Amino acid sequence: MFYGGFRPYVSVAQRRLNAKKYTKKLELKGQKISPVELSSKKIAITFWGKTWCDNLEAYSDYANRLPRGRTYVRNGSVIDLQIQAGRVQAMVCGSEVYRVAIDFKSLNKQRWEAIKQQCAGQIASLVELLQGKFSDGVMGILTHRDQGMFPAPTEIKLNCTCPDSATMCKHVAAVLYGVGSRLDLQPELFFTLRQVDQRELIAAAGKHLSTTPTGDTTQTIAIDDLADVFGIELDAGSAPQPQAPIAAPSAAKAKRAAKTGKPKAAAEPKSKATAMVKMKVIVKAKA
Repeated sequence: MFYGGFRPYVSVAQRRLNAKKYTKKLELKGQKISPVELSSKKIAITFWGKTWCDNLEAYSDYANRLPRGRTYVRNGSVIDLQIQAGRVQAMVCGSEVYRVAIDFKSLNKQRWEAIKQQCAGQIASLVELLQGKFSDGVMGILTHRDQGMFPAPTEIKLNCTCPDSATMCKHVAAVLYGVGSRLDLQPELFFTLRQVDQRELIAAAGKHLSTTPTGDTTQTIAIDDLADVFGIELDAGSAPQPQAPIAAPSAAKAKRAAKTGKPKAAAEPKSKATAMVKMKVIVKAKA
């Protein structure tokens, strides 16, 4: 029986020690543990991590519990956090270890199609997308409160094994902030959580590209330019000329060749003017 219905206070140092012992047992059983470990006082520092936290703090539904959640995630209380398609599972060390499960509805298909159409051709690469390096216009589309990609409170179902009857306890709040920190390291998990493929945002970009070749191509250079390119002199008479077809040997000549066993060699070109000079160089086409 706990005084006033609450468990006794456990210091941060003791919680960390308890967490270490608990996770060690799980690891010995083969369970992979992925704690939230901050490298600074800031919970998130990249575009996706910061935007996740900003969106979380924009909803008044969560305001009263978020401060305690920030404290918990900062002091290392989120000892395991796993992000899967539409679901986050975590363990938070308080007076004991509590298990948290948060379910997210998948991003509405119509909204996702609208986002893709609006972003088509404006995101150059997957790296640019995951690093958050795009225009303010694209940023506005993706982070729009009602039509963007981030979940609203009505799209989130919260659950924690702690005795707190609040919809969002401090343990859940800590996990939600932990998601923001994890997105700093693995931004692609945001799309996994919302159950959409991030590659679809750049799939339509090719439709807006010019059809003019911009890569390497092969071109034939004029004979006068070849001397400058290679530093050699070329006789004007050696310019490419159409080569006359070689006549087939007559029947009499073929008969004589058969008797001697020595076929007559083909006639050599009578002049250099009939030889073909074919020179091609690979040049870099101007984009």
